[in-house]
Amino acid sequence: MADFFDELNFRHIEMIEDQPVFFVATSAPEARINLSPKGLRDTFRVISPRRVAYLDLGGSGNETNAHLIADGRITLMFCNFQQPALILRIYGTGNPVLPWERGWDEIAQHFTLLPGTRQIFDIAVESVQTSCGWGVPFMEYQRERMTLVKAHSNADPAEWAGKHKRRRESIDGLPTRPTDRYIGGDVPSQD
Repeated sequence: MADFFDELNFRHIEMIEDQPVFFVATSAPEARINLSPKGLRDTFRVISPRRVAYLDLGGSGNETNAHLIADGRITLMFCNFQQPALILRIYGTGNPVLPWERGWDEIAQHFTLLPGTRQIFDIAVESVQTSCGWGVPFMEYQRERMTLVKAHSNADPAEWAGKHKRRRESIDGLPTRPTDRYIGGDVPSQD
């Protein structure tokens, strides 16, 4: 049986903090539903019971950015692969905050920026749902996969920028806001 809440409570927050992976789902009218797994333990924050955020590193696409610009809706899901069996969903609206934008300093202070950071998704919690999770298997966490962070650390900045300047739209042709990535030191410029 599912239970709904208006905001995150301390039990929800404890469960979220224990999870090494979460899932993000977004869509926009006439676009595919995008569902992405997210790892790297230190990239998700509960800012308040009605606000969460996660650090986004550059990857193969930027669907979440495009969908949030077009529609704003986002669902986050956490599964407890240990005891107690529990699935937690956060329903809300999100906004991509880029390093050169107003609001970046306020939201970025909650994170340690990693090589490859391109934006932070700031999410207003509209409701929280928990359900049993009895069909979720027991799984054991081994370690972080740092391949993406290492790839950004070792990538030639000019080559990366050239490759991703061409990606200004989602796989369904929706526009994305131009993003760059943080590689350490100064915050990148918009150009």
